[in-house]
Amino acid sequence: MQSQDVAPRPRPASAAASGPGVDIEQAEAALVEHYPRLVRLAYLVLPPSLGRNRRVLTAHALTQRTLPRGRTPGDAPVLPAQKTATEGRDGDPGYAYVRLRVLRTALEAARPLTFRAWPTRAQLPPLLPQVWGLRLFPRSGGADELALDQRLSALSAPARAAFVLRGLERMADADVRRVLAAAGEPDPAAALAAADAVDTAEGADALLASPEFDPCSLHARPTDLVRRRQHMKAAIAAAAAVAVCGALLGMPGDGWGPEGAAAPPYAQNPAAQAALDPAKLTLVPAGAWESSARTDFSVWPARGALTGDKALLRRALAVWARPGGTVQVSATPGTPSGAPPGPPQLLYAGEVDQSRVVLLYDGLRIARYAEAKDGGTQGAALDFARVDGASGADADALVLGRSDGNVRYLTAPWVRTAVVRDLLKPTAGTTPLARSADGVSEPFASPALQTGACRSWNVLELTDKSGTRLSTDLGELTPARLTSGRPGRPGDASAADWSPLACSLADARGQGVRSVNSWSYARQPLPDGSGTAEWLCTRAETWRGGGPRVLAQFHAPGQRFGAVAAKAENASACGSKDPHVLAGVLWKSVEGDWYLLAAGGEDTASIRATGGVSGAARSNLLAVRAEQGAQAELKGTLSGGREIGGLR
Repeated sequence: MQSQDVAPRPRPASAAASGPGVDIEQAEAALVEHYPRLVRLAYLVLPPSLGRNRRVLTAHALTQRTLPRGRTPGDAPVLPAQKTATEGRDGDPGYAYVRLRVLRTALEAARPLTFRAWPTRAQLPPLLPQVWGLRLFPRSGGADELALDQRLSALSAPARAAFVLRGLERMADADVRRVLAAAGEPDPAAALAAADAVDTAEGADALLASPEFDPCSLHARPTDLVRRRQHMKAAIAAAAAVAVCGALLGMPGDGWGPEGAAAPPYAQNPAAQAALDPAKLTLVPAGAWESSARTDFSVWPARGALTGDKALLRRALAVWARPGGTVQVSATPGTPSGAPPGPPQLLYAGEVDQSRVVLLYDGLRIARYAEAKDGGTQGAALDFARVDGASGADADALVLGRSDGNVRYLTAPWVRTAVVRDLLKPTAGTTPLARSADGVSEPFASPALQTGACRSWNVLELTDKSGTRLSTDLGELTPARLTSGRPGRPGDASAADWSPLACSLADARGQGVRSVNSWSYARQPLPDGSGTAEWLCTRAETWRGGGPRVLAQFHAPGQRFGAVAAKAENASACGSKDPHVLAGVLWKSVEGDWYLLAAGGEDTASIRATGGVSGAARSNLLAVRAEQGAQAELKGTLSGGREIGGLR
């Protein structure tokens, strides 16, 4: 907090008897009253190269060492009592004395170490205060504060002191020179000249009093956990420090304690504490799904060989609540990554490849915690996926892990068979996918991890008593369901439906996709008589509702894959609320002629093209001669009279 200007305190009796000198009681009164201001002064004078954490601690240490050992008649008289708006503070010789001491030691701390002289106490890291396991730094300011800090960092320590005394303390230049000289600065005039050269915007004095430079209002973050772990290993070698080391190892965030890679707990309440207790996890019995009317994650039983490992579960819950700096956290778009509101449901805990994996569900999200199987929590990972409203096919499987280009799933308890199918080879048959008794599948090649040319696209084909469904890995915890049919009434897709469109699924990776529907909305005879082209629309719906991705594709006869004619994001086209779509493409005939081909859904009454190509048709199909590279704008009219634009 910034100190407020107050009336001068009455001097103690012992100080009154000392004449112009300053005794310890008077200095202590000034130090306590103006402590935040003095620490800010030291912080601003200290070099930014120290780093924000050490700069904060050094500023506090220097300020706390300003008290005299007794009466000091020789120090105070050299300082003027400046007559300013803050006369109550500056007219106090106790404040003037401790300010001088702070300034003197801050200037000493800013001097570089040399081999010619022993370092002074101010040049060494402070012994006290210290905060073990945390880094402390002031709150970040805006662009103006950052610019001022950068300009101050380019000054020497005396120039910074001159700038701060003039701006923060509101001292006249003559008084600044006298104070700098009293603090041991050999050339105060040069320091003032350097401070004058700083190009500051109007209001720089107010910026010096901003939270950016307030070392008494701090943020806290964990220190380097790797280095702390190494130091703790060394400390264990000392038998006499066994009790101390045990206490340190139990501290949150040290990488070995009961909460692993979690950050320190900053706030505690009963609900938060209950969410961290592995004994309060929701465990669904193995057969609950058979008698339940629901088919979602809430009836998945707790599976895996480590469901009874309380230490692992405690680490997973603690990291979910407050992931430390070394934890790799990812979340699908629109998925909150905060702590669970209460005890979540345990879906799985076991070893997967070279990791120990825990899957948890809180009614809104799936959280996947993974740590190395060798016992270290360094490099732990925490992934989130939104699954609110998941039911049936949406809750058929979850990704347990990926490695070496492969993916491994945990399937729902109602899944009877699981096979792998390559969409680019729809007639090639399927490959059975072996699963453990817990529903853990063997790994198979994932399309989400493949690079280079699209030569295959493996999908998961799951069967239960209600039918067979296709799902594909798009790089998230939940696979995306593949459907086919008119928007609003899609059905389970077949491999043949998706074969010409499979490679276009790469456009939807990492977007939080829940399902992707394909729709063949038009068939168009080609103007050169070489066959009939097919127009298809794919729409990727997300778990968050917003951000759908729409592709219109043109599939000419004889081509293996469809060509993307248009794409859009956050568009209503080709969706259940607006199933209409209109798209066009420039097409080259066998004879070398170029055409603008366009098509809309069956309820499109007419299409017209303007711009680089002009033409119109009173149907849902348009074919007009065009030049290579021509650009046109498409407009369509529905049978009800409404106009629609071409998808871009």
